[in-house]
This record gives sequence, C-alpha cells and structure tokens, in this order.
Amino acid sequence: MQKTFTEKEAENFLEKENLKVIKRAFVKDKNELKNAGKKINFPWVMKISSEKIIHKKKVGGVILNVKNLNEAQIAFEKLSKIENFEQIIIQPMISGEELIIGLKKTPEFGITIMLGAGGSSVEEKKDVSFRICPIEKKDAHEMIKEIKIYNELNRKVDVSLIEKNLLKISSLAKKHPNIRELDINPLIVNKKEAIVVDARINFE
Repeated sequence: MQKTFTEKEAENFLEKENLKVIKRAFVKDKNELKNAGKKINFPWVMKISSEKIIHKKKVGGVILNVKNLNEAQIAFEKLSKIENFEQIIIQPMISGEELIIGLKKTPEFGITIMLGAGGSSVEEKKDVSFRICPIEKKDAHEMIKEIKIYNELNRKVDVSLIEKNLLKISSLAKKHPNIRELDINPLIVNKKEAIVVDARINFE
C-alpha cells in the first residue's frame, strides 16, 4: 500500500534520521499565532500545509518575511482562504543557497539520487546531477562539481555540508528500501549549516 508523507511527516521522519530540519510550528487557528511567536523569532516564513497541495507557491501559499504578530494575522487570513487549507507551517527566515536533493526508484537503475539547484523554479533551471545509490564521498563531491552553480556554491557555502547530506540521503535508500520517491526542496546551505526546509516522501 502506497503512503505519502507530506511536509510535517516527512520532516519528522528526516529529523529522526539525523538530518538537520528547520525549527517549525504548526498552526490551525489564528489564536495560536501568539504561542508560535514564543517559540520562533520573527521574521517568519508562513506556508500553507495540505495533503492536497504539492506546489505551495503556485497557489500563493507561501508568505515570506513576516515581521510581527500583526503581519502574521494578516498572512494567516490570506492563507486560510486558499482551497484545501488544513494548517499553516511557521518557520524562521534563514539565508543561504537553495538546493534540491531527491531519491527516485526506477525500473532501469534501482534507486537513484539527484542533486540540483533548488527553489520554486527548479523545473526551469534543470541544473541537476544523478547517481545510482549507494554513493560514496567521491561520488557526492563529483555530483556537486557537475551542477552549473558549483562555482557559486564553492564561494558562498561549506560544500562539505552538501556532501554529508547527500551521503545521509543515499543511506536512507538502503535503510528504507520501500521509499519510492523523496524530495527535499529546498535544502538551504550556508557557511555554517545545511537545513531541510521542505520535504515530501512517497513510500511503496
């Protein structure tokens, strides 16, 4: 039986597998915003969360740089009116380069791992590298060097953090062979850390 982990479940799963996941709060009611403010400092990212919504930005379901409680209440009103609304995810704003890391089970090659330039325009960028799992450190390093934004990454981030995350994701393919597809987009990387900000997993 197939099962899909949307953002909340996927991030909890990845956190248990020792990936660093962004701090987050889940809010279903506007009155809960104040409590979220005690846990997560402004500015916020506020995102719609629903099993029926895969591409949040396409439905206007992401609001960035929410600076205070008043702005959060306005953002909540807007997001809660979107069709299929279930809840809102609140995360702190963090800076860094956006990457996508994915796993996909294929009939030809078994489980493959992908790395690429991430964010909302990932399909247009088409800047990706692939390998068959499992990979080693050498493979992870080669994948990073193969994408077009490598030089930019090398200047702006700690590339070894990307390597470590690729190896962790590759190991999941062996540990959880029932994973059919996994997408982390974005993984935000800077000089200090690499953090999972959004994820989705499909199991067989």
